[in-house]
Amino acid sequence: MSRTWLTGAVCSLGLAAIGGARLHGGLIEVNASGPPAKGTLVATATMSTSRAAHSATALPDGRVLVAGGFVEQGSARGAEIFASEGERFSPLPPMRTTRHSHSATLLPNGKVLIVGGYGEGSMTLASAELFDPTTNSFTSTGALAAARSDHIAVLLASGKVLIAGGLGLGWTFLASAELYDPATGRFSPTGRMTAVRESHVAVRLRDGRVLVAGGHAGPRGNLTLLASAEAYHPATGVFSAVGGMRVRRHKHDAVLLPDGRVLVTGGSDERDDRGAYRSSELFDPTTATFAAGPQMNRARYKHAGSSVVLSSGLILVAGGAPEAELYDPRSGMFTLVEGAARMAGQFAAAAPLREGGALITGGYGDGGGPRASAWLYRP
Repeated sequence: MSRTWLTGAVCSLGLAAIGGARLHGGLIEVNASGPPAKGTLVATATMSTSRAAHSATALPDGRVLVAGGFVEQGSARGAEIFASEGERFSPLPPMRTTRHSHSATLLPNGKVLIVGGYGEGSMTLASAELFDPTTNSFTSTGALAAARSDHIAVLLASGKVLIAGGLGLGWTFLASAELYDPATGRFSPTGRMTAVRESHVAVRLRDGRVLVAGGHAGPRGNLTLLASAEAYHPATGVFSAVGGMRVRRHKHDAVLLPDGRVLVTGGSDERDDRGAYRSSELFDPTTATFAAGPQMNRARYKHAGSSVVLSSGLILVAGGAPEAELYDPRSGMFTLVEGAARMAGQFAAAAPLREGGALITGGYGDGGGPRASAWLYRP
């Protein structure tokens, strides 16, 4: 693996009403009755700067926070806000720390927790900060016990945030995990994962557990790709193994479906772009097993955090390729989204919009470096 491009940030949804869906305890409850419209993808206003490995977080007031990111001359310190009304980006005060490959998690109080990542000079960060949408400002909060990037961050039912795995100082691959408590502003240790993981995914299940799947350990040339999966139990703070995926994969994505299953999409083998997958898998929490899912229309990798559960019940898979596609849990099929927009693909960041669509921002690929481009999915 090269330090030049790293897996994008993870954006976890908290308590808010987004896109006509109702969020309850951090989980999306969708009324998916009736045939859904397929929608289209259109270009929208550009961001103030090019970004990749950044984050996009849907806020309770309907705006989207876009923060950080990697650009050709260094990390983008700035952040900006997208407002659907007028389809425009507006600049924000600087973040407390320049960072990319971080995580951004919407907390129950409406603030956004931004954790870790890489700073200037590719230094792995232990710092964290909070964005307050009522003041449009960033403030520092407690620091991680272990600096990490390319980790996962998931909001728990308790309101705490689970941080696990990633790449630490000195190119160490981490199995450790921590909990952030918004009430105290501090991180505390919790149980370790059963395996060290980077470029993995995590999804909170309806029963409160957190599914963690795939990833890799070891640097490029000595890469160990993982098919294994495990579940974090908040009541005990323990990770335990569950049935493994059918395919070893990293740099993939995963989302919780309205029926409680988890859809895992894409990723790649050790060859990265030459080994990108079209395959998908479905995790059933009642049996703790993965089953093969349908093939996507496009191979996708480096797209963690760019899939969105829409208010229609469809899943927009927006990253990892120049075109987006929709997964329909009822038919079990993927269909390409119409529209002339050609997205960058890798390390883009996406967020749902209150009116039912989604915003897709930045990324690189499709013949170019980081982009300032942004796109709207309109149902």
